[in-house]
Amino acid sequence: MKQVDELDQLNRKSFIVTEPYPERVLQFGEGNFLRAFVDWQFDKMNKQAEWKTGVVIVQPQPGGMVEKLNEQEGLYTVILEGIKDGQAMKEHTVVECVARGLNPYTSDFAEYEALSQKPELRFVVSNTTEAGIAYVPEDRLEDRPQKSFPGKLAALLYKRFQFFGGDQSKGLVIIPCELIDRNGDALKEIVLKYADQWGLGAAFTAWLKEANTFCNSLVDRIVPGYPRDRIHEIQAELGYKDDLVVVGEQYHLWVIEGPQWLKQELPAHLAGLNVLIVDDMAPYRTRKVRILNGAHTALTPVAYLYGLDTVGQAVEHDVMGAFIQSLIRDEIIPTLDSPEAELNLYADAVIERFRNPYVNHYVMSIALNSVSKFKTRNLPSLLQYVKQHKALPAKMVFSLASLLVFYRGDRNGEPIALADESEVLGAFGELWSRYDGTLAGAKQLTEQVLGKQTWWGQDLNQIEGLAEQTAQHVYEMTSRGIKETLESLTGNSAPRA
Repeated sequence: MKQVDELDQLNRKSFIVTEPYPERVLQFGEGNFLRAFVDWQFDKMNKQAEWKTGVVIVQPQPGGMVEKLNEQEGLYTVILEGIKDGQAMKEHTVVECVARGLNPYTSDFAEYEALSQKPELRFVVSNTTEAGIAYVPEDRLEDRPQKSFPGKLAALLYKRFQFFGGDQSKGLVIIPCELIDRNGDALKEIVLKYADQWGLGAAFTAWLKEANTFCNSLVDRIVPGYPRDRIHEIQAELGYKDDLVVVGEQYHLWVIEGPQWLKQELPAHLAGLNVLIVDDMAPYRTRKVRILNGAHTALTPVAYLYGLDTVGQAVEHDVMGAFIQSLIRDEIIPTLDSPEAELNLYADAVIERFRNPYVNHYVMSIALNSVSKFKTRNLPSLLQYVKQHKALPAKMVFSLASLLVFYRGDRNGEPIALADESEVLGAFGELWSRYDGTLAGAKQLTEQVLGKQTWWGQDLNQIEGLAEQTAQHVYEMTSRGIKETLESLTGNSAPRA
């Protein structure tokens, strides 16, 4: 086997690939997620559905990786690791759909601007971070380029409108992947704002609205990124050098809220991809937030206080695993409107992803801002459960109590590295400093936490029995420990050594 320094660099000369296809996709963003999620899917559509589409990637910030991407002539390796069809599986593919990368902050600007004149251009995709879809009032039409992504897009669309004389057939399908709610609507609103601010005229505004399709989208795949700690081993296995290797999990889901004719232009179904073109993505977003994100947030304080450090350890543990399964199946799923069978299939996939043997997903990495996360991800399930069943969801309440104990900042004598807003940390610090270890003290602490309307959006003490049940768990966890308390709740016991 060759040494790594003897291996050839991955490019179109060292690796036999197809000729580049026409550049029909303009992509803002060259980061790990887009390359391992969107471009990986476009590549599969080319190879399995004869989509014959090339991607030109635009670097949205002055600093980026398009220079390295161009050195490898658009090629890079995606390694997928995780559970597939019930089995742990690792596989890799060389993505070939990227034709080139452009940095509009350099001499590439002319080439970037010329993209507006390509008659074959049809799609725009983006992932410029959550902060990327933002209005920057200083952006001007004549900037080379504009600072913001929406500013760049507005200027490029105006150039296209001018070049093609307002031809309705030259509008684009725009699918942002930034992790904000209704990302397509937000992007369209800012682009229209620039059109007005720059005085681009009613005809252009009408063309923006009528000829272009802004889609909301939901993306779902865990992408750890560049495997820095094992890159030499990976390159030796691959047999070539690749400085842009990106690692992701097997699971993927892309929900696009848009017109049904998109299925013909974006033939993901012909490539066996988990891409859904839907009229309303709200149910899919809700199930992801409540089941995937909600389970993560609910298990974090319980698992960590129990002595488990990773999500994988938690789901494989006899007691914690049963707790998580019951939380999802018995308390979250019944509160959602989608068909139960569909929700259970999604939950199966979530648990499978939690078990991924290739990824150490540390629960402390989920613990950042846990109070606000619980409000967004878990409180809606709790409230809906109470509304439907006139009773409290036992596992969710236990998770809430564990959250309070977690913010005590102590795990069996070991300090917990709490990370939250200063107001939250300060309030918990003061409350726990006054706790006397009695049930009455637990009730006082719990009532003060649940009464913080700025945290929860309401006074949770108004929910019948919640303060009492939460306080009882807090008292038991602090007096006899979380293990015995949780085992009593679930009826499961961990194997004894």
